[in-house]
Amino acid sequence: MRKKPIDDIEEESKHSGLFKSLGLWQLTAIGVGGIIGVGIFSLAGLVAHGSKDTPGVGPAVLISFLIAGLASAAAALSYAEFAGMIPRAGSAYTYGYVALGEVIGWFIGWDLLLEYIAIVAVVAIGISGYFDAFLSGIGLHMPAWMTSTVDEGNGGVINLPAILVCLLVTWILSRGTKAFGRFELVAVAIKVVLILFIIGLGIFYINTKNYNPFMPSGFGPVLAGSATVFFAVFGYDAMSTAAEEATDGKKHMPKAIVLSLVIAMLLYVAATLVLTGMQNYKDINPTAGFASAFTGAGLPVIATIISVFAVLSILTVMLTFLLGVTRVWFSMSRDGLLPGWFAGTDKHGTPQRVTWIAGIASALLAGVFPIKAVADLTNIGILAAFVVVCLAVIVFRYKKPDAPRTFRLPLMPLVPAFGVLASAFLMIQLHWETWLRFVVWLMVGLVIYFTYGRKHSLMNPESPRHQQA
Repeated sequence: MRKKPIDDIEEESKHSGLFKSLGLWQLTAIGVGGIIGVGIFSLAGLVAHGSKDTPGVGPAVLISFLIAGLASAAAALSYAEFAGMIPRAGSAYTYGYVALGEVIGWFIGWDLLLEYIAIVAVVAIGISGYFDAFLSGIGLHMPAWMTSTVDEGNGGVINLPAILVCLLVTWILSRGTKAFGRFELVAVAIKVVLILFIIGLGIFYINTKNYNPFMPSGFGPVLAGSATVFFAVFGYDAMSTAAEEATDGKKHMPKAIVLSLVIAMLLYVAATLVLTGMQNYKDINPTAGFASAFTGAGLPVIATIISVFAVLSILTVMLTFLLGVTRVWFSMSRDGLLPGWFAGTDKHGTPQRVTWIAGIASALLAGVFPIKAVADLTNIGILAAFVVVCLAVIVFRYKKPDAPRTFRLPLMPLVPAFGVLASAFLMIQLHWETWLRFVVWLMVGLVIYFTYGRKHSLMNPESPRHQQA
């Protein structure tokens, strides 16, 4: 239960090898880039339409997004308070380490390694769906064996486009944070313009009869849907892993976290109303919702344009979360909980080794698993991280009330307590198989911690890493 002293963090950051090149608007763009993407372009249609295991919620997908957004907002404010105190790579891992102790920090860090890699994979699967829709729009058709997985039951073997896009994003991130930040700013601007265009044009094709019934399957599936679309309302947590690369992390990180969530939720509300108003929920394509809605409205050219720009805009989500996993991995390695070899950086200030390992792992995951299984796996891990961060901010506020904070979340402890309860409630909505995979991963992590991390931690006075230094 040894805790990392907050005073050590600033000194470590000076010698990290990471470059400080991200301003407020670049950080906000990374946050928006991580939040808005596959959630609006794929998961909204999936939850509205339903799958073989879960009934469609129809237009009530809007309520699913609002429930998920409310839970996420409580966690976002908790992240903002920590980010203003501890502008360090690692995000929830670091916050848990400082406030609750090493083993809690380890569990969240280990959890995030899997979850962020899985997020990159599920977004790649979403891109693959829109890429397939784009090709169909211009009269080309890829064979089923190379565009879907075996589990989807339509003759698929491997999702090759998803694998290739994972490797492309890995290459972009490997070019360095400064280049990545510029790309993200431009790509997010294109994404926001695209969504505003979809909303503005789609309004003219809304048929209000599609809103009736508003909640065709009752409230239960809406709650379950909120656990799935929760994937769509975080992203600021991965952005906070870049705090050490911000030009003024203590000042800019809290603002960027709050700004990114507010912008995303406003766009989500409008977009889901347009999607379910344009097309009956039973007819929505669960992997390329807006493309199918505009095709159904007799605008196939618009659908093709949306598919092209959806691919570009969803890339920003992959970049944000691949950045997240590499910085958490880097931070855990620097602290001695994983081998220091992973913490090496190159001339771009980029941890190349973990970047390529994480990128290849996400490519393998994207190539063989269906989208819902991967989405649920990511959600349980992020929800667990949110529970820890919300608990940690309460503990730290009362144990270290005088620690300098550039942002203080309101209504302490009600807001973070609500975040704990809401996140735990959404976790309960997930399938038992998702829980099983999650527990197995944590058990593997427990073995690694007690056989390696506990001994080599820099917080251990007898750590071999001290002798190497």
